[in-house]
Formats: sequence, structure tokens, C-alpha cells
Amino acid sequence: MLTEYSGVRQIPGHRPRRWFHSQDEDLIVWYADDGSIFGFQLCYDKQKSERALTWLPQGGFSHNRVDDGEGPALTYKRTPVLVADGVFDVAAMSLRFLQISEALPREVFEFVSGKLCEYAQRAPNT
Repeated sequence: MLTEYSGVRQIPGHRPRRWFHSQDEDLIVWYADDGSIFGFQLCYDKQKSERALTWLPQGGFSHNRVDDGEGPALTYKRTPVLVADGVFDVAAMSLRFLQISEALPREVFEFVSGKLCEYAQRAPNT
């Protein structure tokens, strides 16, 4: 179940954010100046091959894999970065989101689940 981290560091000059986590998912929600939800990033499969679905108003959806920066043995770890990834399984993630979202604030649940539905409607072969 997604639960909220308390005391999430807010970065000066960046949008305020809330961070929710479970064993295998992270949900970061950014807020506009008026307190409404601005965008989100839903990270999943953290234990295997972490990927992230991001939605922002200016760019819409993006789906990426997280390159964790691990290199060959005896080398320094690099900074994790997002890299292009394949198809996002919106049906599986929508079901999973329903399973883990019980403790989310209602407006966060409605916003993210609404965007997942929007993605499903736009995606080919769904």
C-alpha cells in the first residue's frame, strides 16, 4: 500500500511535492501554486527493472526505464537517469494502482487514476 513519507525535502525554486511509497512503487505528486495537482511520476518494478510513468501538463505522458547507474565491478556508481523504454502496460498498472492506493488522499487517487484512464484511451490496442 502506498503510504506518504513525512518531511519530504522541498527544493527551493521547484514545485512543492508529496511522495508516497510502497515496497515496489513510488508516487511523486507535484503541486501548482494554487494547491492543485500539477503532475506526477509513478515509478514501479523497483525490485526488478524500475520504470516510471510521468505526466506533466506541458509534455503529457512519458514512459521511461530508470538506469540506476550501476556499472561493472570496482567502478563508481553513476547518477540514476531516465532513459527511453518500451510500451507501458496501462491495464496491469491500473489494476496494481487500485490495489495499492487505499491510503492515498482522495484527490491524488482521482487525479492519477483519471490520467491512467486517459492513457488507456489514447494507447493503441487497449
